[in-house]
Amino acid sequence: MSYEDHYLIISRISKSLYLYDFYRKMKYKRILLKLSGEALMGNLQYGIDPVRLTEYAQQVKDIVDFGVEVAIVIGGGNIFRGVSGASKGMDRVQGDHMGMLATVINGLALQGALEDQGLNTRLQSAIEIDEVAEPFIRRRALRHLEKGRVVIFGGGTGNPYFTTDSAAVLRAIEIKADVILKGTRVDGIYTADPEKDASATKYDYISFKDVLEKGLKVMDTTAFTLSQENELPIIVFDMNTNGNLKKLVSGEPIGTTVNV
Repeated sequence: MSYEDHYLIISRISKSLYLYDFYRKMKYKRILLKLSGEALMGNLQYGIDPVRLTEYAQQVKDIVDFGVEVAIVIGGGNIFRGVSGASKGMDRVQGDHMGMLATVINGLALQGALEDQGLNTRLQSAIEIDEVAEPFIRRRALRHLEKGRVVIFGGGTGNPYFTTDSAAVLRAIEIKADVILKGTRVDGIYTADPEKDASATKYDYISFKDVLEKGLKVMDTTAFTLSQENELPIIVFDMNTNGNLKKLVSGEPIGTTVNV
């Protein structure tokens, strides 16, 4: 056997041992990543920023390569918000259905970016759009995750009057995710809005009860209560800082953890 063959074998063994050691130390094996539609705008005023989309896809690839099972729920606020339309006189149900379609558009964009990184993906929609997405079927979603595919859940819950926060918690419970990771543009939960109050301080950990008593905004009430009842932890973190997602799943104290 040549020197090059020996070197190749040793390199493969070393990489396998490194991957195994990282996987063994990982705190979370299956996650639900919640992204807002606005996050995809990047520095734009509307729509989808290809640069930001690629950055997110690269972060997801980093953890999928280490064996983390990833499901994603994304909002549609960069395209249309049902609540906003209703406030201007539009029928709320119709507006919410438009918002659901916006999440599918974002899901398609994210799917393309993830596949550009070499990942296998599936887009499932709570409203039937067979030409572009699978219908949401829990057992099928679980099977995709077990096979290492990234599953993107679009269409919200499929019902009006429910936000994508509610969809994220519902899907996380259904797929038995270890945690909900809510990616935002701030690095956690603060005593006040850090962009408006310079004296605001960050929580590293806070209980569901304290969030409610202090009136802190983490998710909408329906989503938050559902997470609390099922004792499903939520971590709010800065998704725009490259590497944060990988640090989180490996157990580093990033962002703010909300738990019982």
